[in-house]
Amino acid sequence: MSIDQLLGLATGVIFGFLLQKGRVLRYDKQVAALLLKDMTIFKFMLSAIVVGMFGVLALHEMGLITLSLKAMNVGGILVGGALFGVGWAVLGYCPGTSVGAVGEGRWTAIFGVIGMVVGAGIYAQMYPFFKSTVLAWADLGKIGLPETIGVNQWVVAGVFALITLGMFRWFEKKGL
Repeated sequence: MSIDQLLGLATGVIFGFLLQKGRVLRYDKQVAALLLKDMTIFKFMLSAIVVGMFGVLALHEMGLITLSLKAMNVGGILVGGALFGVGWAVLGYCPGTSVGAVGEGRWTAIFGVIGMVVGAGIYAQMYPFFKSTVLAWADLGKIGLPETIGVNQWVVAGVFALITLGMFRWFEKKGL
């Protein structure tokens, strides 16, 4: 096993541990998040995004990793986002928490994991069709927010972190 694989395994185990300790693997937390009654999951994910964003930018600055943008494809984002939302609403778990819930012994979540694997297989088989249809809708190329608005990546990360902190404060004031 390579060092990259070991680091990936270690960060995955740590992330899973934090998901479990944060109680975001619980079905009631998932439903409360979907009903916008409990922001625990959103706070957890926003925290992970901010930490990951600064970590990736720092690793990139140190020359340890290279960043490669994926194409900004509006059709893929809309269809994929809709499928993600419907799946989360129907199952009561998002992809990451469904795997964690299976790890905790909640066997009903296995249907989500099976669905992800089957869905990935179907997508792979139908990719040529999707490439000429859904993925052809408004393909904006390899762009990101910093390139689009013409500012440094660190500025975008800092503003996002400040907005996130503001949201956390608002959530706490509202008891969410």
